[in-house]
Amino acid sequence: MTTIPQVARAMREILTTTADDAARTTRFVQRTSPLSGATFSQTLVFGFLGNPQATLEALTQTAAAFGGNMSPQALDQRFTASAAACLHQVLLTAIARVITAEPVAIPLLQRFTAVYVQDSSTIVLPDGFAAQWPGCGGSAASGTSAALKLQARLEMCTGRLDVQLQEGRASDRAAVLPGPLPAGALRLADLGYWSLGAFAALAQHEVFWFSRLQMQTAVYDATGARRELLELLEIQPTDTIELAVA
Repeated sequence: MTTIPQVARAMREILTTTADDAARTTRFVQRTSPLSGATFSQTLVFGFLGNPQATLEALTQTAAAFGGNMSPQALDQRFTASAAACLHQVLLTAIARVITAEPVAIPLLQRFTAVYVQDSSTIVLPDGFAAQWPGCGGSAASGTSAALKLQARLEMCTGRLDVQLQEGRASDRAAVLPGPLPAGALRLADLGYWSLGAFAALAQHEVFWFSRLQMQTAVYDATGARRELLELLEIQPTDTIELAVA
């Protein structure tokens, strides 16, 4: 279990020492400046945490609380490619610090060695990030060429969260999260992760999985005969069935 003091120590280190190191590594900070990597990171994290629609004026007030006195125009000029690289490095370090919770004592979940729920969320970015984080595009002339996809996998029994950043146009099936999953575990994911090859690999490692059926998938019974899924389900005598299919 991760305690509140442990989380506090981890966040303090990430938003101070780690942020300053990242600023130097990415050359966001190359000389003494009122806006260090730590101050910049703290300004954005706490500024947008307090108000997701915070203006430059509001962010400079947050920066001043951390010792970074500057004008809104000066702060605006610091939003560069090196600033994005600095924040990306800080985020990756934060993700690597695994945070867990108390094990969940639910009998249904305890049937498995672990229970993983996987999903993704896409965030639209300004078009200027299209080279680094290309989106899917769209009919609009702007606001569609850059996007960031956040892949997340939560282990329900411990609260462990694994995260990966992807290009907005990347397929969910291309996600590469830490693995393999342990034998006896259960993975739940939506149709975005549908892959017969992935399912076969999970089964080979004795991992259970749940998914809705991809409509274009052919279903064969144990004799090798192709079956229409709806007809196959309708002839079953009970609402809950277990069938071997291929």
